[in-house]
Amino acid sequence: MVDAAPLRQGVQALGLDLTEEQIARLLDFLALLQKWNKVYNLTAVRDPQEMLTHHLLDSLAAVAPLRRHLAQQGGAGRRLLDVGSGGGLPGVVFAICCPDLDVSCVDTVAKKAAFIQQAAAALGLRNLHGIHARVETLAGPFDVVSCRAFASLPDFVNWSRQVLAPHAVWLAMKGRHPQDEIAALPVGVQVFHVEQLAVPGLDAERCIVWMRPVA
Repeated sequence: MVDAAPLRQGVQALGLDLTEEQIARLLDFLALLQKWNKVYNLTAVRDPQEMLTHHLLDSLAAVAPLRRHLAQQGGAGRRLLDVGSGGGLPGVVFAICCPDLDVSCVDTVAKKAAFIQQAAAALGLRNLHGIHARVETLAGPFDVVSCRAFASLPDFVNWSRQVLAPHAVWLAMKGRHPQDEIAALPVGVQVFHVEQLAVPGLDAERCIVWMRPVA
C-alpha cells in the first residue's frame, strides 16, 4: 500500500487543486498498476514509492500546463489522445484530473490497452478509453495528442499527424531539452514552447515540448 502523504505533498507542491475523490482515484490507480504489473509487466519500476515519484508525480507535473491550455481553448468537450500510453501514464492521470476531457490511450500491446479499459471501469472514469492499435491507423479529430517517453519527436508527430483537429497541439513529455530532436522535426511542425517541469521528489530534468502544425 502506498503512503498517501507524499502524494498529497506532491500535489500541493505542484499547486494542483484536486478533490478528495481525485486523490483517492490516483491512489487506487497506483494500486491497480502495481497489481497488474506483476502479471503484465506494464512498467519496469516495481517499488511502490518509486512508482509514485517516477510515474504518478511525473505525470501530475503536466496537469497544470494541460489545464491552462484547455482553458485557453475553451475547456469542455475536448478530446486527448495519449500515444504509447503503456500503463496509462500520463493518460489515466489526465483523465482523473481533467474530468471534462475525453481521454483515449492507444498502445500497440493488447494487454496494456486492456489494462486501461480495466482501470476506466474500476475507477469509474467514463472519460477514459483504451485502444489497441497503431496510432498511424487511427482517425481523429483530437484537440491534444500527448506522449511520455514514447518516441523521438519526429516519429511522434509523423505517426500522429492525421488525428489532429484544426488548432490542435502536440504535448510531448521529455527529460532534458531535446535539442537534436527539435532540430530534426519535419517542415510544417512548429515548437511554440518548451516548458520546464519540476517534479516533487525527483531530481531530474523534465520538460514539455509543445508543438503545432503550421502551413
